[in-house]
Amino acid sequence: MQPKCNLIVDSCCDLPLSAVDKSGVTLIKFPYVFDGVEHIDDLYQTTSPRDFFAAMRDKKRQPPTTSQLPARVLHDEFEKAYASGVPTVYLSFSSGLSGSYDAAVLMRDSLAAQHPDGKLLIVDTKLASIAEGLLVMGAIEQRAAGLSAEEMVAWVEEARYFVNAQFMVDDLDALRRGGRIPSGVALAGAKLDVKPLLGFDLEGHLSLVGMARGRKKGIRQLAEYYDKHFDASGGSNQVLMGNADCPKDMERLRGEIGKVNPTAVFVDSSIGPVIGSHVGSGMLAVVFWGPDRREELSVADRIARRVKGK
Repeated sequence: MQPKCNLIVDSCCDLPLSAVDKSGVTLIKFPYVFDGVEHIDDLYQTTSPRDFFAAMRDKKRQPPTTSQLPARVLHDEFEKAYASGVPTVYLSFSSGLSGSYDAAVLMRDSLAAQHPDGKLLIVDTKLASIAEGLLVMGAIEQRAAGLSAEEMVAWVEEARYFVNAQFMVDDLDALRRGGRIPSGVALAGAKLDVKPLLGFDLEGHLSLVGMARGRKKGIRQLAEYYDKHFDASGGSNQVLMGNADCPKDMERLRGEIGKVNPTAVFVDSSIGPVIGSHVGSGMLAVVFWGPDRREELSVADRIARRVKGK
């Protein structure tokens, strides 16, 4: 039986390849440049997390750089989607962190006239890394359950606000270099010798949500975040954990979360080269299905969103 829709996902979801290597799911691979050589983020099929982050820590080497998805890649993958004859939904990396979503919409619109009977829908996940990954995993399950393309878009646009995510980075310098945070914020963090805790706002931008004095306290705070937001009465037990070459810290965090929820089902992942280029080694993340993040808005922010029609 022909599926009602196919999916396109991108490598910024930072999932293990096995999680997206499914029938009807296409992976678009983001590029990055290291020492003047272009590579692709293929979910660590051609390099390893240890080798990538060791090279990134080498002060003699230029930091890796990233860019949005090339037009030729979008063109080729979208043409394949149209040729399949199956309505397709592309789950895009957050528009709050990259121009790839807008580039994808432009490419889709430029090809649409050539494929009047085709259907390619693009949705902004407003998430990145394993937070995007949790949404992708959920969408793959919903595809198997028989959602149509239109139903898939509606599901993703609602489900993205129930993805609860928090991560710790060793410092903010890599994010500063990539223009993801202001230089003043990075400088303040370095002077205070703290470990920043970050999340995503509702528009998919990075948000500084806390600080921890040292990694042990940071791990404890990540576990406390899970404890506060996990819905023990009916929430999913699935917990995605990501690390940027700090597996021992991930094990510690797993132990702390296991105390909160002994039935937690863990999915481990290594932060990929593209996201890793911006967060640096030592990032540790926890992601799970939790309460609607829109309900945590202040009254002023709720009014502002309603005025904007969101």
